[in-house]
Amino acid sequence: MKLDRRAFLLTAASASRILGANDRIRLAGIGVGGRGAYDLGLAAKAENTQVVAVADVFAPRLAEIKEKLAPSGLAFKDYRELLDRKDIDAVIIGTPDHWHVSMIIDAVSAGKDVYCEKPVSHSIEEGEKLLAAVADSEQIVQVGYQQRSWPHYIAAREIIASGHLGAIPLIQSSWYQKYGHTVKPADAAAIDWKSFLGSAADQPFDPQRRANWRWFWDFGGGHLTDLFSHWVDVIHWYTGESAPDAIAALGTRDIFPEFECPDTITATYQYPRGFNVVHTGSLAGSIEDGNIVFRGSQAVLRLNRGGYAVFEERSNRSGALLPPPALVVDSTRDGTIDHIQNFLDCARSRKTPNAPITSSVAAARAAHLGNIAYRKRPTA
Repeated sequence: MKLDRRAFLLTAASASRILGANDRIRLAGIGVGGRGAYDLGLAAKAENTQVVAVADVFAPRLAEIKEKLAPSGLAFKDYRELLDRKDIDAVIIGTPDHWHVSMIIDAVSAGKDVYCEKPVSHSIEEGEKLLAAVADSEQIVQVGYQQRSWPHYIAAREIIASGHLGAIPLIQSSWYQKYGHTVKPADAAAIDWKSFLGSAADQPFDPQRRANWRWFWDFGGGHLTDLFSHWVDVIHWYTGESAPDAIAALGTRDIFPEFECPDTITATYQYPRGFNVVHTGSLAGSIEDGNIVFRGSQAVLRLNRGGYAVFEERSNRSGALLPPPALVVDSTRDGTIDHIQNFLDCARSRKTPNAPITSSVAAARAAHLGNIAYRKRPTA
């Protein structure tokens, strides 16, 4: 069969991706605050990768991370100039949530593979737009739900799949963090505030909103998008469900009245397969941190980033309220290491990553639905 020139070029390009499995991946970071820089730093330590550029609207941070991770690379205030570079293969996005979708779409349109922090979208409508855009591209997109690459989460999923817990009508998730009220002073001249705002409503520079953007509706979504979306992604992964059919949520802003999102929240989700998910979160204290508890008819599985434990159901109700665990697995490894590596591996092999766009949009959607229920709640 004779190939025309265009077909030959496409075939050659595809082959180069496969044959170049050991080639160096040239990475860039877009949004290099705390989490973005952490992800980029992990990638920089991986074999055969190089950070060649960084972009951020906050000048001091941009200079700091360039010096640390890309001393011989380039620095940009406008991420679009970074995407124009032909010597960049992939980007890691760690910006506020309201920038994620437009940046991912711009990146895949520029032929870059993408690792983006969660939640992948800032609204349900954005998620649908993103699904269509990524489906039309050939780029790899991994979202920062690192539990999907964490060995003990993979092992715990097998326990659920085995049926060992019996029927599971109730799943409880929680995440508690202790926040402080102090916000460091910030120089408005050091940040391109208009670029930070992006699609958000025009508003004066505010150090509080810059530092705690996750807790303001223009930029984030509070507990549910920042924390619960991690847990609901695990729940979707374990149960095979991806869309609740009823949601209710209540929250308060008594600890941090300066925030727009609730500092304390309870959200309940009902799924078609016959189980409820109840999530609680608070910024008052950090004892217990984050957990998922699968309450089955035969056993209970308690799961968190430090490991998991299985507690067998017992007929004798006397004695301690909680029986000794039948199985305990501890973990001290950060699953983000494996998750970043999975992204890099998929960038070379072109295989589907562990946290692909479809499941990640579903996790974000569940969080958005909870926020919608909270914001539309009846008030006395």
